[in-house]
Amino acid sequence: MEYSILIHQAEEGGFWSEVPALPGCHSQGETVEETIANTKEAIELMISCLREDNREIPVEEKFTVHRVCVDTITE
Repeated sequence: MEYSILIHQAEEGGFWSEVPALPGCHSQGETVEETIANTKEAIELMISCLREDNREIPVEEKFTVHRVCVDTITE
């Protein structure tokens, strides 16, 4: 099973992540690599808890991420 994660730079340093397909599944780390490893653990723990509770395990729907550049307008 694969899940996409979003990694954000934290204001206080380091990084934090979120898993769009698993609301409430977040993690953090000092480096991107540590954040990815910690997020993998968080996903595995969440799936384990969902199984214990006999709840459905969300499957990520396919999506595409794009960046859009916009001009800033000054007044």
